[in-house]
Amino acid sequence: DAKLILASHLGRPKGERNEKYSLRPVANELGRLLYQPVALASDCVGPAVQAEVERMQAGEVLLLENVRFYKGETDNDPGFAKQLSELAEIYVNDAFGTAHRAHASTEGITRHLETAVAGFLLEREIKYFDQVLSDPPHPFVVVLGGAKASDKIPVIRNLLPKVDSILIGGGMAYTFIQARGGYVASSLVEAERIDLARELLTEAEKRGVKMMLPTDHILAKEFKPDAESQVFDGDHFPDGWMGLDIGPDTAKAYAEALNQAALVVWNGPMGVFEFDRFAQGTFAVAQALADSGAMSIVGGGDSMAAVEKSGLNDKMTHISTGGGASLEFLEGKTLPGVAALNNEE
Repeated sequence: DAKLILASHLGRPKGERNEKYSLRPVANELGRLLYQPVALASDCVGPAVQAEVERMQAGEVLLLENVRFYKGETDNDPGFAKQLSELAEIYVNDAFGTAHRAHASTEGITRHLETAVAGFLLEREIKYFDQVLSDPPHPFVVVLGGAKASDKIPVIRNLLPKVDSILIGGGMAYTFIQARGGYVASSLVEAERIDLARELLTEAEKRGVKMMLPTDHILAKEFKPDAESQVFDGDHFPDGWMGLDIGPDTAKAYAEALNQAALVVWNGPMGVFEFDRFAQGTFAVAQALADSGAMSIVGGGDSMAAVEKSGLNDKMTHISTGGGASLEFLEGKTLPGVAALNNEE
């Protein structure tokens, strides 16, 4: 019999009202899923919204308009947070995807309401990621991909004392290959991260952690979906070529490592997943993970998309809804949207 008021955001309207980012389609779709009308408020704060809330009957649902229409949302403005809090008596955060942001609707609002708790999705996300950090089953394998080594280096650093193997793919692999003395020609490399990558490779060796890098590659002449390509063995690429995916031997080796795992955390694709020709490594990892029988935690937009595209969703233990939030959790950072809740421990 509660009045249910929902708050969310869509896109980056940069603190201005923009109908392109209105939540009206969300209200319509939610109404269809709930088999009841879901009204869209004219705004997210202010007297008009207060009046709409007061007119609500028990059991009705009202969706506030995009909170990012106000600059105060991303600035975590205390005045804006207080206005949001005045609409309700109990606050539930079920948005893991924004729990790493100290925004007005995720952190500021909790200062004004006595009851501020996690929803079921947020609880489930925390449960799985907390197990990874505090009591992981072994063998524990981490699969990391994506374009930039800089995005994943803090995760590697935090997880090195806990993992048995780290499998690296995607554009970030070429920074590590170069750090190990390879030559990757025109491939993506973060030159300023090479020394750090070398340090991590050395630390992994000292700790007895198996850090696996691709041994063969799908190389292309250009960054294009229909670019001329070849399978190449080794870590000294021919001039003018760039790595866009892991090769079939690497995919096989990674599948064998996954098959022996008790727990796998996967974040980031193995190649340029947007181009079908260079998505095979990512699909191979998804299939191997599905077949492994390991507890599997998948985070990051591209990894999620790969699992969905391959139809393997129901074979994964947990698919995280938060790319940035899951990375920050794995880095060992405190998520402001979680820390602000009652019983945050």
